Amino acid sequence: MGNPANIQSLIASIGPVGAEEILSLDPTDKQEGFRELEAWVDGSLDMYRPEFRPILFPIFCHFYLDLIQHGFKEAAMKFYAEFSPPLQPQHSATLHHLSTLLLPSHVQNDELAQRFRNEKYQIRMSRSGFSLLVGWLTEGVGGEAPGTGDGFTGERGKRGRAAVMRVVNNHLKFDVATSSTSARPSSSWEETTGLLSSLIPSTNGAAGVADVHAFNASKGELKLGPAPISEELRAETERVLREQAMVDRDPAAQYDINYLRPQPPAGVTSPATTDLLPHPPLFKTIDVKREVEKVRDARKRIRLDPSALQSANASLPQARSRALPSICTYTLHDVGEGVPCCTFSPDTSLMAAGFSESYIRLWSLKDKKLRGYRSDFSPSAVKDAASLHKQRERSGSTTRKLIGHSGPVYAADFDPVSGSADAPKYLLSGSADATTRLWSLDTMTNVVAYRGHQNPIWDVQWSPMGIYFATASRDKTARLWSTDRTSALRIYAGHLSDVESVRFHPNSLYLATASSDRTARLWDVQKGSCVRVFIGHQDIVSTLAFSPDGRYLASASEDLSINLWDLGSGKRIKKMTGHTASIYSLAFSAESSLLVSGSADWTVRCWDVKGAGGLPGRNRENGTVNGDSNENGLETSKDQEENNQTVDLISTFPTKRTPIINVQFTPRNLCLVAGPYLSPEQR
Repeated sequence: MGNPANIQSLIASIGPVGAEEILSLDPTDKQEGFRELEAWVDGSLDMYRPEFRPILFPIFCHFYLDLIQHGFKEAAMKFYAEFSPPLQPQHSATLHHLSTLLLPSHVQNDELAQRFRNEKYQIRMSRSGFSLLVGWLTEGVGGEAPGTGDGFTGERGKRGRAAVMRVVNNHLKFDVATSSTSARPSSSWEETTGLLSSLIPSTNGAAGVADVHAFNASKGELKLGPAPISEELRAETERVLREQAMVDRDPAAQYDINYLRPQPPAGVTSPATTDLLPHPPLFKTIDVKREVEKVRDARKRIRLDPSALQSANASLPQARSRALPSICTYTLHDVGEGVPCCTFSPDTSLMAAGFSESYIRLWSLKDKKLRGYRSDFSPSAVKDAASLHKQRERSGSTTRKLIGHSGPVYAADFDPVSGSADAPKYLLSGSADATTRLWSLDTMTNVVAYRGHQNPIWDVQWSPMGIYFATASRDKTARLWSTDRTSALRIYAGHLSDVESVRFHPNSLYLATASSDRTARLWDVQKGSCVRVFIGHQDIVSTLAFSPDGRYLASASEDLSINLWDLGSGKRIKKMTGHTASIYSLAFSAESSLLVSGSADWTVRCWDVKGAGGLPGRNRENGTVNGDSNENGLETSKDQEENNQTVDLISTFPTKRTPIINVQFTPRNLCLVAGPYLSPEQR
């Protein structure tokens, strides 16, 4: 028939099959089927659209992979160009990855493509929504796409629906909810949607539990209350507080002791001392100073109460000052290749930034000279504190460079032992050179290099009590380390992709990890086992934050949303949206009532943790939203941005051109943020 060689080989490879199978390979069916499905979803009622929309992505992926697998490269590229744009905002990373698969051998050898092929993609739907989908697939019921002639009932429509039906039957798994569509928030339908079977850990060697909620429930109750402190340390702290009260003649100081014995909220279990990581049995002077300072911070803390804005007097300045924190911003200028990370010490005396040029720079925020010990330091000359002080460098400046890494520095964290009572003694840093380094802030030198990861280290964090720290790496693991040995104590393995962020629970019993596999996990620090899986984001989970009361976890993703999770049940409380670019950092206020986020969109945003959340109600009349539309009936980008903001967004603080890479609260609720200024020539 004069066919080119590649078509001849394709025909030869088909073999003796029925006409039905040959028709299933027709690339036009997939284009027609997806176009019809998209039109049906867009034409469905507003109440059903949020639960129908997630079905588009897996069917798009399977159609694209089918076309590539069967040699229809040009048809696949055309299909991708035509139908991928609406899916890009939520699935940009996966779509970009799929666009690089252009040959059948690529599909066969690619890990993600094989996951789509071998795993069932889970979709949540209401019973009525599922019935409507089945009706459309089998009978074409549910309206017709405008301007398509025969529409869903025509011959081409039937073949397109048959192509969709094959994917639905072979590759999708439906979790049909008992609750009605109207009873659920619209954002909840994508919470447990995706390739979930390999994301949920197996239990006791058995196959993975099919349902993430069942897995979380099987792990039992968590101990989320505050960590205990030893009776000796508490007694000594109380003695010091009484002495200070007598010296200051402060009768109100009698209430200070209440701060030392925090009561866990009702229904929350506190850990025992035996549950915690091993620590030295004897306390030091700095431990007493830290606990005393914690009490003073609690007394002098600015109380942030976002609920004040819900009252009738919300417009008054007093209400806004009660709800919103004071924010102190540090902007880095002339930073060359970039600043991957930045952090502040707990006592706010120091700021550290890691640079792409492989060094760390320290700044004194209290105008104190940063002086290390002299190079000719003589231990034998040290007799007391005065002689030790004489061994320091005679001159110094308010900034120092720490050089030792051989790759960009992606993470830094000051040690928390001194708390807000004194300057920290050590700094940890993680780098692309796959090492974590411990720096002495007394000598301004590198003390130890911890090696174990084989790939770049994206994040590092100290345990709340010091001594231990955790790292997150591109090698798909997080690791627990101790400062007194150079090898890892625990390896937390289970994520399917990079571990982007790692955070300790306030009582140090648990460790949270965020990953590029779109999930966050909670691990038992001692046992090394996964006790909670959080599934709900549609893209890379980039950063995390625990609430100080230990009950909530906030996670931010490249899908530009922030999810708030209940640690006890593992369920999502709500989804917060409003940012328009990557979210780099999250922090809770001391009362756990306010969440602050820093983003690449050059803003700091404040969220009401206890607020109901959800998108603002929109009254749709005659094709317009609240009467606002342009002449084509399309909402403007500004309208879309505002409509995307959930109602729990209290306030937005814009900068001129500074992406905010770190947000942090001091113990007294001052919010510190930092980022590098981008000149207009830069993106």
